[in-house]
Amino acid sequence: MVQIGYTLMCEQAGPRDLVRFAAEAEEAGFPFAVMSDHYFPWLDSQGHSSYAWSVLGAVAQATQRLELMTYVTCPTVRYHPAVVAQKAATIGLLSDGRFTLGLGAGENLNEHVVGGGWPPVNVRHDMLGEALDIIDALFDGGYVSYRGRHFHVNSAKLWDLPERRVPIGVAVSGPQSVDAFAPKADVMISTEPDPELGPRWDAARASSGSSSGTARKVGQLPVSWDADENAAVARAHDQFRWFAGGWKVNAELPGTAAFAGASQFVRPEDVAQQLPCGDSVEKIVEGVRPFVEAGYTDVALVQIGGDAQGPFLEAAAKEILPGLAEAFA
Repeated sequence: MVQIGYTLMCEQAGPRDLVRFAAEAEEAGFPFAVMSDHYFPWLDSQGHSSYAWSVLGAVAQATQRLELMTYVTCPTVRYHPAVVAQKAATIGLLSDGRFTLGLGAGENLNEHVVGGGWPPVNVRHDMLGEALDIIDALFDGGYVSYRGRHFHVNSAKLWDLPERRVPIGVAVSGPQSVDAFAPKADVMISTEPDPELGPRWDAARASSGSSSGTARKVGQLPVSWDADENAAVARAHDQFRWFAGGWKVNAELPGTAAFAGASQFVRPEDVAQQLPCGDSVEKIVEGVRPFVEAGYTDVALVQIGGDAQGPFLEAAAKEILPGLAEAFA
């Protein structure tokens, strides 16, 4: 049975609200929550972007059972991978082993702020590969020194490591990224229900000797839950129309103005065709179905709108989670 999770979006709510939403999501019955790690929102109308790692520490203390995951953080430009390893180990301890480190190659939107430029995708993949090697070595314990093309580490050591090694997930979008990162990670992350990614991921891990069998695969589905379907569509169009460009385009855009320009011709009806809007559980079931059919083990729902979480979480406990459990039992 697929696990249905909840998304804590730092771009659409402040840090105090995010901590409260996490506790309410646990109470509603969500088994896990994923959290974005952005410096900017996608669009000005979202209006927030607090520091994900501080929020994660607070969420770890405000919950008891909720599994946590970054979805995703970039360990190459804004952060050095040795620092990401330290942050992940700390959240692993604070959460009593409930944390998975989700990593990705990043977006210009968030990484440009440190003034280091934005490398092309092949370089970003090389950087992510080195970062994974560094983080993995630090998770082993002991001193680590490393000298690669992109990163250097000089006698680093994590002094506080959780008893349960922090699992590592990597966001992938096609064969190149799957082949490069599956041997280095435990969990596959993808926002698209591509049926070819999962089997290729498992095969790449098996052929490298990393693991045999079926790995965990985590997807994500935006929804706009509201008793007023027109209001749901309007909110989704206002705050989530940026998705229409696709990740290859979105990774290159440098700021909210660029996302506003790139999505200026996306109509409300276009958004309504792509995302479940309104109060239909069946629409959400049909949105999750392609992920289930593609072999995903987990799907995190994104309720669009920071001020729309309360009604969604109430509906999740009473209707949405039971409906999904029945559909995919």
